Parts: sequence; C-alpha cells; structure tokens
Amino acid sequence: MELALRQATEFFAAELAEPGRVRPRWGEFEWRMARAAAVLQGVTPLLAGVLRWRGPRGWERFLSQQRIHTAVRQLRIVALLARIDEQARRAGIAIVPLKGAALYRLGIYSGGERPMADLDLLVAPHDAERVKPLLQGLGYLDTSVSWKHHTFEPAEHATAVVRKAVASFGEHADRPIKIDLHTRIAERLPLIAQDVSALIFPGAPQPGLNPYPSAAALFAHLLLHAAGNMVPRALRLIQLHDLALLAARMQDEDWAQLLAWRLTGRGLWWAAPPLELVARYYPEAIPIDVLTALRTACPRGLRGTARRQTLSEVSFARLRIDAFPGIAWSTSVSDKLRYVLERVIPSRELLDKRESVGSEAWSTCGAWPQLSQGRRILRWALSRPARPPAMHTVRAALQDPAIESAPRPPHASAGGEAGRVL
Repeated sequence: MELALRQATEFFAAELAEPGRVRPRWGEFEWRMARAAAVLQGVTPLLAGVLRWRGPRGWERFLSQQRIHTAVRQLRIVALLARIDEQARRAGIAIVPLKGAALYRLGIYSGGERPMADLDLLVAPHDAERVKPLLQGLGYLDTSVSWKHHTFEPAEHATAVVRKAVASFGEHADRPIKIDLHTRIAERLPLIAQDVSALIFPGAPQPGLNPYPSAAALFAHLLLHAAGNMVPRALRLIQLHDLALLAARMQDEDWAQLLAWRLTGRGLWWAAPPLELVARYYPEAIPIDVLTALRTACPRGLRGTARRQTLSEVSFARLRIDAFPGIAWSTSVSDKLRYVLERVIPSRELLDKRESVGSEAWSTCGAWPQLSQGRRILRWALSRPARPPAMHTVRAALQDPAIESAPRPPHASAGGEAGRVL
C-alpha cells in the first residue's frame, strides 16, 4: 500500500508542475490508492482541472464530483466570510483570513480548485474575547482550545446530515465549516515555537476583514505552516503548490522583504526545508539566490536532510508510525534529548490532545488512538503500526465507497465571485 501511495503521490506532484498526456498504467488497486493519495495530498479537485489524460470511469467521476463538492463548499465559506466581515465592521474588530482564504482572495485559485478544511482567522490578542460573542451570534460554539488556536464549530454539528457528511470520503459540500481563531501565528519545530505574528498582522488594520500586509508575509506564513507539517511528516502536496503559485507572483521587492527577515534573531532558519521541496517539484519557482540565502540560514544537519527528502517521505504517503519523526528539526544536542524525552514521556498537553481526537473520523481506525503510552511503545517495537489518519483514508478508498450524488454545480461565475468576496 505504501509503495502505491508513494507512486501516486510523486506522479501527481509531477503532473501539477508539468501536466503530461500519458495515462499511468495502473491496475484497479493502484487506481484505488491514487484516490487515497489525492485525498491525503489535498489535490483531488485541482487534478480535475489539470490532468490532460482520462483515467477509468470511476476515477473521472470521483474527480469531477470532488471538484463540485469543493466549489459548493467554497461558496458556503464565501457567504460565512461575508457575514463575519459585516459583524466585525459593526464591532470595530480587525480580522485577517489566513492561508487558503487569502489565496482565493488574491485570485490564485478559483472556486472548486483548492479545498479548505477549516477557516483560519487571526485577530489581535486584545480582541480575542470580543470576537467570541461575534462568532456565537453566527451560530458557532467554542468547542476546544489548543496552544495554537480556539476552535469554533457550528451549533448544528450533531445533526444526522452533518454526521453523514463528516464520514464521507474526500471533500463534501455539507461538511461543517469549523473556524480556528488565532491570536498569534506560530509552529513548534519540534518543541520550540517559531512565531511570525509580527509579520502577518497589518500595521494599520481596519474593522472587518483585512489582507496580509504583503505577498512576502503570506509566503512566510505558508512556509512556516509547511515546515510545521514536515516535522510530523504530515505535509501535503497542495501546500507546495500554494507556495509555487504565490512565488510566481512575487516581485523582487517581495523576495527582498522575505530575505530581510532572516537577519532578525535566528530568522528564517526553518524556511529552507519546505523551499527545497518546492524547488524539487517546481524547479523554476524559487529564485536561486533566494534559495541559496535561506540554505545558509538553515542548520547544517537539517539542511542536508532536507536536500535529500521527497514529498512522499514527509507526508502521509509514509504509512508507518515513526518514533521520532522530527528529530532532524532539533538543532542542538539538548533539543534532541528534550524531543526524545517528550516522545517517550509525553506531556499532559500532548496526552490531552490525544484524548481530544475522539471526534475525528479516523480515530476509530484501529486501536492505536486508544492505547496508553506504554502499549504504544510496545506495539511500535513489535509491529511498526500504520498511522491512523492515513489508514482511514486508505481503507475508505479500498472499500470503493459509493459515489454520492453530487450537489448541483454552482453558477459558472461562482469561482470569480468567490475570489472577489474572499
């Protein structure tokens, strides 16, 4: 299964960078794994509009319906953002829609091309409490909190229709739109938080929805998010594609601004690994002088590891659970020891996070999520189990899920409208 996942992942990465006209010679099993790979990499709706060859009937139907589901869901997100903008203007609160929403706003994607699992919003710390009643007024409940953000979910999340949507394979138009509310932008690499909030929040914010201060700020955020996902080997192809498309729009002054940030403190020491992958799959995307400068800012050991890695090795195409997946990101002996200790004897925060995944669809995939730490160590030592989130998707693909009736395709102009509102 892992071999087939890796094969499809690398093939799709090549197709997105430079679409070919030759259909892969895959059997039924490989086509099932191709579905799983496309879903795990977040590129199913994008492939529907990029591939120049036609696959088996089931594959083509799956791609087209995933594109429609994504487009309809995007219209729901556009409508939600419009309501948030209206209420935020009235309340005098500045909000920055992050990542996917910002890419849509810039017109980098049109409706139905890029899936958005959640809606990420950034507010100033002093506005955090004021935003909560605003979201509650829109029918959202504060359901959980982590060191990164507060999660808000629609109050009707428990309805039968929603439960069915959550259990579906791939994208679904009716899946609840969760909101992750951030007061800072940071990633733990792997234990120490790298914070870029000062780069992302506008210097003179206005009430309502605000864009990133610059293309460089958005690029830095996408880079940090990609680095954060590389640590647990959860990177997705769509993240590399985001960076490649945004890089194509950046001007000399944007690159200069990005490189200037590496001179502050430890700067962008974490930026080279995700950029190495972008450069591997999109050779013309990153200016060589930018890549060279960021390589020099990266610790030698991590830099060497990053230059050898492929997407398959740092994504869910790698099925087996690794004991210490982020060890290369620990840049000193003391950091490595701390990381190993944290993995062997997890903190209370990590244990609480494990308990909170019970609501995720993949948590029922095998016994691993329910095992104690001691049993996990024993199971890993004896059998090297597979990662539950990846196996949940793989099993769904292997079971050949019935293709549900797709929602009615949105109006032809919906993609452009989505881009304007976002």
